[in-house]
Amino acid sequence: MSENVISLQTAIEAAAKEQTFSERLKWFFLDTIEITKRNLLHYVRMPQLIFFSFIQPVIFVLLFTQVFGGAMGSAISALYGTDYVNYLLPGIFVQTALVSGVATTVGLAADLQKGMVDRFRSLPMSRAAVLTGRTLADSVRSVFTITIMVLVGSLLGFRFSGTFAESALAMVLCLLWGYSFSWVFAWIGVVVKDPETAQTAGFIWVFPLQFASSIFVPSQTMTGFLQWFAENQPLTLMANTVRALILGRPADQLVPVILWMVGIVAVFAPLAVWQYTRRTK
Repeated sequence: MSENVISLQTAIEAAAKEQTFSERLKWFFLDTIEITKRNLLHYVRMPQLIFFSFIQPVIFVLLFTQVFGGAMGSAISALYGTDYVNYLLPGIFVQTALVSGVATTVGLAADLQKGMVDRFRSLPMSRAAVLTGRTLADSVRSVFTITIMVLVGSLLGFRFSGTFAESALAMVLCLLWGYSFSWVFAWIGVVVKDPETAQTAGFIWVFPLQFASSIFVPSQTMTGFLQWFAENQPLTLMANTVRALILGRPADQLVPVILWMVGIVAVFAPLAVWQYTRRTK
């Protein structure tokens, strides 16, 4: 039985080598679409997963606006000329898009542990498509999560102050931001050994970044090294850019944000694919 599997895999690899670059690219896109559909169907069949992914950002919005809104209101009004909820929500959009990538880590680790990837290996499909399909599916889920955040924020007084184009660009940037970081989560997912470890490894580095940033409070209120770190780390740059677009102000940090996203994908996408290929040989 094992010899038949090995011979089948060898035949598949030989056939793949005979394909032209355009054929490989075509099948990569088609395989990516199918894997994306597969992961989206998984979310549809697991509505509780979607429900609880909505709950966490809603809790953050309610807690910070109701607990810290009074204390931060005067400082935010002085620095930004707006209410705390209008300051907070753009940061929450960025945080939500980022944290949604944890599903990528856990999902990949679960597929590897349960043997689903072994089934993929027996098919004439691109290995990179497995990772790309997973990251795209989680980005689609982020669309619905951010939509819920906009609705919840609107009930608390949040409003878009910029033009439609600026607001649309802010939302698109959030989705691209989440997608770029989903490759970091994908790399973690294929490095760790099980879903439990994947969940911990996915969250542990996110918490320091999101709290030592301008997502919840202005970086100007921090002191010493923490302020320097907060003002120069990517989450602050992204939060400030999305906030500026939503409030209708100049997005001076747009170019650094784009460079960060391109750099993250350029580094971690090849790393994730290489690690995935290495682990599934």
